[in-house]
Amino acid sequence: MKPLFSSPVRFPLSNNLFFLTSFLSFTSSKVHLHIVRAVLPNSFTIKTSKSHFKRLVSKGDRARKSCVVLATAVPVSKEVSANPRSGSDGSPSDPSKPQRVMVIGGDGYCGWATALHLSNKGYEVAIVDSLVRRLMDHQLGLDSLTPISSIHNRLRCWKAITGKTIELYIGDVCDFEFLSDTFNSFEPDAVVHFGEQRSAPYSMIDRSRAVFTQKNNVIGTLNVLFAMKEFREQCHLVKLGTMGEYGTPNIDIEEGYITITHNGRTDTLPYPKQASSFYHLSKVHDSNNIAFTCKAWGIRATDLNQGVVYGVKTDETSMHEQLCNRLDYDGVFGTALNRFCVQAAVGHPLTVYGKGGQTRGYLDIRDTVQCVELAIANPANPGEFRVFNQFTEQFSVNELAALVTKAGKKLGLDVETISVPNPRVEAEEHYYNAKHTKLIELGLKPHLLSDSLLDSLLNFAIEFKDRVDTKQIMPSVSWKKIGVKPQTVPAN
Repeated sequence: MKPLFSSPVRFPLSNNLFFLTSFLSFTSSKVHLHIVRAVLPNSFTIKTSKSHFKRLVSKGDRARKSCVVLATAVPVSKEVSANPRSGSDGSPSDPSKPQRVMVIGGDGYCGWATALHLSNKGYEVAIVDSLVRRLMDHQLGLDSLTPISSIHNRLRCWKAITGKTIELYIGDVCDFEFLSDTFNSFEPDAVVHFGEQRSAPYSMIDRSRAVFTQKNNVIGTLNVLFAMKEFREQCHLVKLGTMGEYGTPNIDIEEGYITITHNGRTDTLPYPKQASSFYHLSKVHDSNNIAFTCKAWGIRATDLNQGVVYGVKTDETSMHEQLCNRLDYDGVFGTALNRFCVQAAVGHPLTVYGKGGQTRGYLDIRDTVQCVELAIANPANPGEFRVFNQFTEQFSVNELAALVTKAGKKLGLDVETISVPNPRVEAEEHYYNAKHTKLIELGLKPHLLSDSLLDSLLNFAIEFKDRVDTKQIMPSVSWKKIGVKPQTVPAN
């Protein structure tokens, strides 16, 4: 089944760009129009238009004001089947067949690399994504350091190079009707859930984005859990959590659970959570909801509390320029090491927030995809809620700055470091010792941060330095001044 057309149509949406894509597909003599919906943040409003596409976006949630409905064609490679592939309990009908893995958020930084890695390893993969992350860039005037192709071009390129097909479902997991259709169409054996708003600064911009973060993340995850219960009871959920759920306690951080003795009695309990943003709070809510449904419904789930990810290249994304992953360097979506390397490449001082003693767990994106694969290959038992701390090394911000400075000087870069007022509310000097042994025990072979890796990342940043907008480097979102609008780039 081939698409007749796939060019995105740009829709006026307040002062932003809204992408509307539709496909006609055909099999034999039949023509099919596949339409799904995605509800975006309520701060995005659609203008009245006499365009013939209006009928495609007029069937959304009429009870909700200021919402947007995204229509597109999915999947382009398979019709929805009324006959389930599995038994009544949702278990795969033929264990000898490749596992079918649904990657929610598969167009994003970690999700894209993971989808390609799993496809390359022989899994049957489908990407589910609303493409809202691309819309956020347009809204805030941001862009990836790397030029990234449309999701359709990415998948066509992957098919051309490898011969492997990744199915595509464009829609919002907060729309349960869409998610139900997707589950019944693809019939996943495992669901990898990256489909959440993942930026702490974004969640702290203002009320609407805080609400969007909580709704998108918590309701989306609840919908995934209900879809598993109703349609795929034996499906394994691999959920990407965050080490930020734990905060920075003055004791060692265990992997999900802690055994304590109180008043002479001992119990093993979920490790206390000390979230530090509306984003991190949404992850805590997710963890509680998943743990409850494992206990109540027998859901099998693995929560990967991931540290800060750095790097851009994996074996698969390096195959072709159209498979290149995104790399964020701005103050909203950029992570510490990636941001420092881009700053060094363009001659901007490294921006250390406050005292720079903030310590976190870090991992290479190549280890992200490896950890997800290990979790899928070694699933949780029915009713089990596993928690793995997914990182390989711990660094303070000052330590990262020193490493980038040293590596930059070897490349002839004049790297300076400055301390800027910390926009966050967090301890800037603290104890931090987090356990991370469970993935190692499953076979994780870490890519530790080395001089050669830093050289590679710096050279990558230098290659694309002409794409850097230096106005986006400094932090623009304050925890204490939430609601103050960040400066945006006016449209030309």
